[in-house]
Amino acid sequence: MRRTTFKILGTGFAGIGIAGAFLPILPSTIFFILAAACFARSSPELEKRLLNHPVFGPPVIAWREHGAIPVKIKMVAFVGMVFGYAVFYLTVQPGLWLALLVAVFMTGSAIYVLSRPSGPDSNGSNCPE
Repeated sequence: MRRTTFKILGTGFAGIGIAGAFLPILPSTIFFILAAACFARSSPELEKRLLNHPVFGPPVIAWREHGAIPVKIKMVAFVGMVFGYAVFYLTVQPGLWLALLVAVFMTGSAIYVLSRPSGPDSNGSNCPE
């Protein structure tokens, strides 16, 4: 039952990740990281397939091995957060407290993403050590 649950979750996360690769406001990398974690507990074959994928595998491996987020992905995430907040603010027209609460959450998320290393070494390059 546990393996099946993780396999279903992994498949769902991978599906959301694939959708995120085509939809500008939906992130994809975080869902592939979650899918790989689920597949590690349920299906080594699917985990290997995801990690070996030429597009989706390298960011997952960088996160697993170094907690790294490539600069391009950081910028896409940051722009997506700004765009998402703008859409939220303009469509919901929240009160001051809700607008500030969401702004604080989005700012904290942006700081976290931008503060992660960009590669395996401390200067942020992707050169092997």
